[in-house]
Amino acid sequence: MILRFFRRNDGGETIQRLYGAIVAHSRQPVFYTDYAVPDTIEGRFEMILAHAFLLFHRLKVESEERRGLGQGVFDAFCTDMDANLREMGVGDLTVPKKMKKVAEAFYGRIGAYEGPLEAGDLDALSAAVLRNVYGSKPAFAHEARAFAHYMIGAAAALQAVPFASLAAGDFPLAPPAAIGSTETDPS
Repeated sequence: MILRFFRRNDGGETIQRLYGAIVAHSRQPVFYTDYAVPDTIEGRFEMILAHAFLLFHRLKVESEERRGLGQGVFDAFCTDMDANLREMGVGDLTVPKKMKKVAEAFYGRIGAYEGPLEAGDLDALSAAVLRNVYGSKPAFAHEARAFAHYMIGAAAALQAVPFASLAAGDFPLAPPAAIGSTETDPS
């Protein structure tokens, strides 16, 4: 028991705290009520991907060494997805194929969200969110636009967060505003 005080901190606790914060932000009920994100495995997965993307977007301005924190969070994400697939009964032979699809989805979202977010292009980001989160259903265009607006605001807020906060395991994002407020619906 006393030996735990002499162990080197390998960063695992920080990474778990960051990943836990991503999951916690992703589970906020407002996403599934006001933003009409499907409260399904796929919908929750999309929320985790979106919030992980926000962290990685923030870390990309850091040095290569500091960006290693993002790799640790990505590894924690993969470990969690693997465990969830197994818990849902996916067989050992099928898990690697499913994990390949998870990784493809993750990198696909980064590719879809990065350019529009960098450009501040609300229309293009809304289209990407509509396609990925809402399955391209035009009935959810308003919610997709509000979620894209949330992402732009969250990314801007995270730029002001010092790296030391992230390195301590903090991922401070304000809860999303309800749709219809002036904060989420610019149009």
